Amino acid sequence: MMRYPDIDPIAISLGPIDIHWYAVSYLVGIGLAWWALGRRAATQKLPWNDEQLSDLVFYIVFGVVLGGRVGYMVFYNFGALLESPLSLFRIWEGGMSFHGGMLGVLVALYLYARWHGRSFFNVTDFVVPGVPIALGSGRLGNFANSELPGRQTDVPWALIYPGDVVGRHPSSLYQFFLEGIVLFTILWLYSRKRRPEMAVSGLFLIGYGTVRIVSEFFREPDAHIGFVAFAWVTMGQILSLPMLILGMGLMTYAVSRRDNS
Repeated sequence: MMRYPDIDPIAISLGPIDIHWYAVSYLVGIGLAWWALGRRAATQKLPWNDEQLSDLVFYIVFGVVLGGRVGYMVFYNFGALLESPLSLFRIWEGGMSFHGGMLGVLVALYLYARWHGRSFFNVTDFVVPGVPIALGSGRLGNFANSELPGRQTDVPWALIYPGDVVGRHPSSLYQFFLEGIVLFTILWLYSRKRRPEMAVSGLFLIGYGTVRIVSEFFREPDAHIGFVAFAWVTMGQILSLPMLILGMGLMTYAVSRRDNS
């Protein structure tokens, strides 16, 4: 059993401005995902040029930040939002919801597709193979911020988090591995061949829904929420289940439409 590493949450201080590792992780993740999508467009000869890709990334970043923060405050910290509405803007304190960010990105991608004459799933099928890179980087930001402590355990790699006295699963690192490395590998390999429209998006929803439900069994529920059902179901699992179901529906529809064409 090890103690949590002493990581200063501030990466760089520039006079009165503090740049946190949490923000750095988001910037690095977005930059790497941008690069990966550019490589995908070039190697697979997809109809995306550099200008279109940079516009698309702008929409995505806006959706991630706005949706992620609003989603966290609504899904996980609604009481604090009611008590202090300005807490919505204190992003440097941590607190971003993937599910909220996903909803924000979906709205942003819908607007992009509509305003640029593309189908919605043409855009999402292109984007989602790069998403796990950003997710994985964000989970490292969670770790640096000492967020997402796991459930109590005595496994040899357990960590004693700051202010705690018991060993816990390093659940943010589990999520980095599952949501980042594993999901990226699956989506990247699957999308290397031409797939029916909706199939890649469907696989992303299935993959993320599955790995998030699994990882939640090792993550300590938010103290102010706890388990939301049956003394073991978490909010993250509740929010991931519709993703899993929708992903199965999209994959089934995409494959059946291809077979009938």
